[in-house]
Amino acid sequence: CIVSEPLNPCDIIVCSADGSDERRLTRMNEDFFATVELSEPEEVWLPSASEDRRPIHAWIMKPIGFREGVRYPLVLEIHGGPHAMYGNVYFHEFQLLAAQGYVVLYTNPRGSQGYGQQFLSCTRGAWGEADMPDLMGAVDAVIERGFVDPSRLGVTGGSYGGFMTNWVIGHTDRFKAAVTQRCVSNLASFYGTSDIGFHFLEYEIGGTPWEQPELYRRLSPLTYAPQMKTPLLILHSEQDYRCPIEQAEQLFVWLKKLGRTVEFVRFPDESHGLSRSGKPKHRVERLQHILRWFAEYL
Repeated sequence: CIVSEPLNPCDIIVCSADGSDERRLTRMNEDFFATVELSEPEEVWLPSASEDRRPIHAWIMKPIGFREGVRYPLVLEIHGGPHAMYGNVYFHEFQLLAAQGYVVLYTNPRGSQGYGQQFLSCTRGAWGEADMPDLMGAVDAVIERGFVDPSRLGVTGGSYGGFMTNWVIGHTDRFKAAVTQRCVSNLASFYGTSDIGFHFLEYEIGGTPWEQPELYRRLSPLTYAPQMKTPLLILHSEQDYRCPIEQAEQLFVWLKKLGRTVEFVRFPDESHGLSRSGKPKHRVERLQHILRWFAEYL
């Protein structure tokens, strides 16, 4: 099988069917990792800001060259799905941010897989409303540790993580920079146009846009564009059929008309999977844009 760890993208191992007698056959990145420093994620459970204060599974990565007594900018990374989950694997984007001097926080808020059906399902009909308190509680808990500068907070995510990035900056001004990637902004126009199928939002939101127009409006980040003051970079692929690029276009146009600080980068001939399977040139450019935006505003 192929195995991944937080400090190693992948290697091939052989083991018995019960997982015993593990033998590693390859050391694919050993030469490269001998030339760079990596940040080892610290696995933690952090209290939600919701009323129940439920502990949320999270990981903290300190920047390379971390020194006690120094306060660093923080980037909150939000996963997609909404029912995906972070785990014990290597994230090159997170390592890049840590190498550039950022604390990186990533969490499995309500809606994530791996913690039972009730935890998974509680975002149904409550996108953003159910999980934002978990994210903000985690941010506050890391700030309390004393090594994060609360005036230099950034947020980013892709797909549903892009939805949540949009949602967060529409509901708080605490973040000084945001990068929304392959996002959803308008649930009504997302319905029936995504290759995920029309049934997806009927399950997730509860009904169709014409059956539940007010709910679709309430849960769409676009509704809160007038409250968005955080400088926002929008990254989107033109051949994204999971989250069609009109989702980014609507948000960009409204924020421009509102006179907000916003930039839109379009990637030609790329799909929803740009960050993982796009052309190497575009994958590098995407990372460079993220670093550029956070460097300018954090």
